[in-house]
Amino acid sequence: MTRAVPDIRGEATHSVPRSMALAVGAASIFVAFAASAQQQAAPTPTAPAPTPAAATTAPAVVSSSDRLAFSANGSSLTGTNGGAGASLGWLHNFDPDTLLGVAAEYETLSVSHWTFGSLTGAITRGPGDQRYTIYGDAHEGAGDDGPKAFKYRLETLGVTGTYFHRLSATVEDKQVNVETTHGNLPKLGLSYLWNPHVQTALAYQYSFGGNLGTRLTSGRLDLYGSVVNFLGGFAVGQAAPSLLGVNLTLPPRHLTEGYVGLSKSLPQWRSDVTLILDYQRLSGGTGTVEAATLGGPETTFFSIANSTRITGTLNYIYHLNGI
Repeated sequence: MTRAVPDIRGEATHSVPRSMALAVGAASIFVAFAASAQQQAAPTPTAPAPTPAAATTAPAVVSSSDRLAFSANGSSLTGTNGGAGASLGWLHNFDPDTLLGVAAEYETLSVSHWTFGSLTGAITRGPGDQRYTIYGDAHEGAGDDGPKAFKYRLETLGVTGTYFHRLSATVEDKQVNVETTHGNLPKLGLSYLWNPHVQTALAYQYSFGGNLGTRLTSGRLDLYGSVVNFLGGFAVGQAAPSLLGVNLTLPPRHLTEGYVGLSKSLPQWRSDVTLILDYQRLSGGTGTVEAATLGGPETTFFSIANSTRITGTLNYIYHLNGI
């Protein structure tokens, strides 16, 4: 049985066997919150329109700000009736360098559904040409996979250093504990602001200490314009748990993902809108089921078909103050 769930955002996440899919999280507005925390010290372009990350960062002219965030998504998935989800969140900047956010989210995919709450925070310190951001988030909840209940727990802690207003380096670790999937998913990333209109980023994730079986290389391009901002990215590698269920074994499977998006600031409505379209394809392969018989252990092989998922996500941020 293979299913999938949305994304780690701006990062890679994907159509993977059931419990790993849940572990990588959902495509929600809280992804933007996490990006805001992680990139608070990142280079910020000076183009008139704010970046997707900068859209959640308080302007320097005020000491604090508050935003409400709404999100809705829908997706198709091979062999299922697809899924959908929605979220509601709040983000508060105590000052331009300190933020805290909370959110609640509900997601459904095929016969599975789950609900979780999220908490994120970040603090930035250092002079202008050498700044460091410590950020973290936690997603805690539960759901049902048909008749089976499961816990949903994801925790992330990371550090981003930004140098000379252009180069940023990130070290991060994510703890995953969802249904039968568990383990650590560290990440190393670099981003560079080439000019006020162009920024690129590369990252690598390699899981250990569990059954995530994930090795991913990802990249992203941001183009900042005076009217609208563009973002696009990719992820390639393997993304599958080594174990799913008690006696069901799945090998690592190849993941290909690509996404594009547009974001626009609407100052007359005190709002920011982002639309993202994501394509994910997980290759097929062969799995095994081991069963005890009178003649000893017996292994049965079965085929796993390719799976494709297409997800559309609309994010809306309303600035309550500080704008």
